[in-house]
Amino acid sequence: MNLERVTVRTQTRLDADALLFDLDGVLVDSTANVERHWRDWATSKGLDVAKILSVVHGRRAIDTIREQAPQLDAEHELATLIEAEMRDTSGILVFDGAAELLASIPRRRWAIVTSGTHGVASARLRAAGLPIPDVLITADRVKRGKPDPEGYLAAAAALGHTAAGCIVVEDAPAGVEAARRAGMRCIAITSTHRDEELAGATVIVRSLREIAVGRSTDTPVEVILAS
Repeated sequence: MNLERVTVRTQTRLDADALLFDLDGVLVDSTANVERHWRDWATSKGLDVAKILSVVHGRRAIDTIREQAPQLDAEHELATLIEAEMRDTSGILVFDGAAELLASIPRRRWAIVTSGTHGVASARLRAAGLPIPDVLITADRVKRGKPDPEGYLAAAAALGHTAAGCIVVEDAPAGVEAARRAGMRCIAITSTHRDEELAGATVIVRSLREIAVGRSTDTPVEVILAS
């Protein structure tokens, strides 16, 4: 399998068995919501807000809490954050093209792998008007979060496909690295990070509108990328 990154200039076609999507920063824009909750939490604990916000994206909340506030009861703080994020989904927006892209893929040919919990992810999908997939791998259902490949490997296994047959769609460096470690190709979207931060991806695009899915006689899913 060739994992060398290419730059999309005209049209690129990738064959796959399934697409595995990150949620936040890929299908939904939750930045304002996420940062508001983390800002409130950090302020209430007397922590450095700027430092917290610089590390929260693309990773499990429990990992951030343990790293940035080891003196606190991480499980208790996580429960507090989860409750707040499930109750308040204001500011959650769907990225342009997300609904149409998901609708074009057969149900057993796509999954979501997110660093959010199952409750938070489901609440955000409902707020954005997007379907909850048959396979939804969340932070509370894996032992190790991104950049560990556990989540993406679990999604591939649940769908019944090999890692090599799956393509990951990500926006964060930790997710791109998780895909690489899983042995999967990765389409990175520059919605939250710069090109150079996503250098490990197979392909870099600007938005979901540059991704289309078709069917061919040789593969269940044909991914068409156009810049």
